Amino acid sequence: MPVRNRLAEMQPEIAAWRRDFHAHPEILYDTHRTAGLVAERLRGFGCDEVVEGIGRTGVVGVIRGRPGARTIGLRADMDALPIHEATGAAHASTVAGKMHACGHDGHTAMLLGAAQYLAETRNFDGTVVVIFQPAEEGGNGAKAMLDDGLVERFGIDEIYAIHNRPGLPVGQFAIRPGPQLAAADEFAIEVVGKGGHAAEPNLAVDPLVIACQIVVALQTIVSRNADPVAQTVVSVTSVETSSHAFNVISERVAMRGTVRTHSPEMRALAERRIGEIAAATAQALGGRAETTYTHGVPVTINTPENTGFAIAAAEAVAGGCHESPLVMGGEDFSFMLEARPGAFIYVGNGDSAGLHHPAYDFNDETIPAGASWFVEMAERRLRL
Repeated sequence: MPVRNRLAEMQPEIAAWRRDFHAHPEILYDTHRTAGLVAERLRGFGCDEVVEGIGRTGVVGVIRGRPGARTIGLRADMDALPIHEATGAAHASTVAGKMHACGHDGHTAMLLGAAQYLAETRNFDGTVVVIFQPAEEGGNGAKAMLDDGLVERFGIDEIYAIHNRPGLPVGQFAIRPGPQLAAADEFAIEVVGKGGHAAEPNLAVDPLVIACQIVVALQTIVSRNADPVAQTVVSVTSVETSSHAFNVISERVAMRGTVRTHSPEMRALAERRIGEIAAATAQALGGRAETTYTHGVPVTINTPENTGFAIAAAEAVAGGCHESPLVMGGEDFSFMLEARPGAFIYVGNGDSAGLHHPAYDFNDETIPAGASWFVEMAERRLRL
């Protein structure tokens, strides 16, 4: 079955919702306006239950079809990014320094359209739970909703999400079974030396020299420690001294960076080696280093069986489905996929600016395909 005619007819209305969300972006958990509008519309659609405040500002809608024991969850993210918009669009952000640069406005609008369709037709056996999540961009909003009992409270058996992808033709889909996006972790290293005058380096222990050696040595984790066929990234992204004077050797240097991996083994290896290399390098040069490693989102792993279901729905809507490459970016839907089987699929945004770019905008022409995929997933997975 191709794009649903009803959803194609609704495209202008759904696009208007999307553009309103775009013009009023909200960051992390501060999605009160967006969540309020989502809840209001879900009630207007006739959802059987609408619950606000799951994961602080998340919204859940329950739509019951014909009698059936199974429940699937469909998730969209609502939050924007702290970026100054440069699209020049008529619906551009009205909030300085905030914009929907990742298309969450489009994801929310597409799931709302699907919810309206499903509430009207109820052509399925069981229950659909539509999930509108805050704080995907660095706030672990998916985990917050899970911690509030999302899957247990609503009896969710499996769960699915969609994300737009620039460069993929509009209305086409891409996915892969197993790992698809990376675990995204952070590390901080504090290097401590002995400060002094730059004219007398022999009387000091320069932590900046130590930090530079650590930066170089950390590159050996990928080149000499990690399995060559295992995707691993270790990047130092910030080095800052405790003094900014031209003639002062600092006492301390703060370093920050990120680690991206696709397996628990490589994640554990990187964590261990960063601490070992930093400490040993600093000690060898007369200083000391302390490492703090923070686990972020885990690997996004599509359950193979559920990936097949997602592909079948994409083929029904678009006539085919591409194989997605492995991506080193992270996505907190991974927490939900740890809790329940499911899949995360891409839908094409066409020839647009990249995600998180000031010139990015969600392509409204992809709305019918994305909303139809949500509906197709619900009706296919809840069919006796």
